[in-house]
This record gives sequence, C-alpha cells and structure tokens, in this order.
Amino acid sequence: MHYLYGSKPNVERKLVATFDSEQQLLAYVRWATLSESGGVYKFEQGSSLASYRGWSQSTEPLTDDDASEVDHNPTPSML
Repeated sequence: MHYLYGSKPNVERKLVATFDSEQQLLAYVRWATLSESGGVYKFEQGSSLASYRGWSQSTEPLTDDDASEVDHNPTPSML
C-alpha cells in the first residue's frame, strides 16, 4: 500500500488517500497539481489534496490516521 499525505504550514501532515501502486499515486498527484512555486503547491479543487500546500508519500503509515477513512485509489472521475 502507498500512502499519500497532505501538508500545510504549522500543521501535522495528514493522510489523504491510499493507492495500490506508486505509479497510481504519482499520476494522481500530477493530475491534482495545478501549480508549484518555491515548494508550495496549489491543487485541483475536489482532489484529496485540495486544501493542502504540499504532499509526501510513504509505503508505511507515518501517522495514526485511519487508512479506511480516506479514499483508496482516487481518480479524477470520482469528483
């Protein structure tokens, strides 16, 4: 399982979605990213990353967030 985390300044990262493969995760991040400037991202409204300013990924859980509570393999068609 691959875990996608959203981040904001002065706020702990939060699990926003899980994926079966790194390819799926990276494709989703590419689609969701509208712009990036100086390490600050702007994401597509309606995406799992919409309210965040950055992202990270891991193959292991990095927080106590419940993976069953977030979208699994989200796609643009889920909007």
